[in-house]
Amino acid sequence: MPETTSPETAGGGTYVLVHGAWHGAWCWRPVQRLLEAAGATVLTPTLTGLGDRAHLLTPETGLRTHVTDVVAAIESEDLREVILVGHSYAGLVATGAAALVPDRIKRLVIVDGFLPQPGEVGIDLLPERAAAHYLESARHNGGLVIDPRPLENLGVTDQQVIAELAPRLTAHPAKTYLDAVEFGLSDLPSAGQYLLCSGWATPFTRFARRAEAAGWDVAELDADHEVMVTNAGLLARHLLQSHDHALRVAV
Repeated sequence: MPETTSPETAGGGTYVLVHGAWHGAWCWRPVQRLLEAAGATVLTPTLTGLGDRAHLLTPETGLRTHVTDVVAAIESEDLREVILVGHSYAGLVATGAAALVPDRIKRLVIVDGFLPQPGEVGIDLLPERAAAHYLESARHNGGLVIDPRPLENLGVTDQQVIAELAPRLTAHPAKTYLDAVEFGLSDLPSAGQYLLCSGWATPFTRFARRAEAAGWDVAELDADHEVMVTNAGLLARHLLQSHDHALRVAV
């Protein structure tokens, strides 16, 4: 998997990186190595029913399951001053987790993903065509899972990356996209950061605008949706800058 050079910014801090649909903790390894090289502590939980925890999938695996996964990971490691990062689908998850344990979160960062309000439903936040594909896939799979989308649909053009990533993707628990969001943007005690990947036809621009309206820092990354693999150095630099920003605010 391509990996750019290490970030120049000296870092540190504690990061919890939450993967999106079809992925697992494995997708964060390039970014994790760069953050740790800069002195950071990094935790990358795999959500229930995905990746190395795909065998734990049940019909009850829903959005609250994944929010609980992240909260449990933070609490079991007794992490404080956490920079919590949610990519793509995990914007739904990380927002909920940040609202539940605000005393442990220094900053919430959403990377090219959802930034929901309470009561919204993931499937309704997708473009109409994508939502139809998700629902059809779930129907075909007995309502249990949504099959992985082609990486080409996510802006990835490097055939080597596609060949390496595609076999590692796992079907995503369908219920997570059908559950109503319990805790959203309005439940967060402070503003965060939104990183929009503008190097592809991202459907998440509306959430970057929502973040901006709420007083968040918003930046555009010239990258595809799989930025944590295809341009790990770029993403790591922005995450380290997020840590530096949080320190300045604390002072």
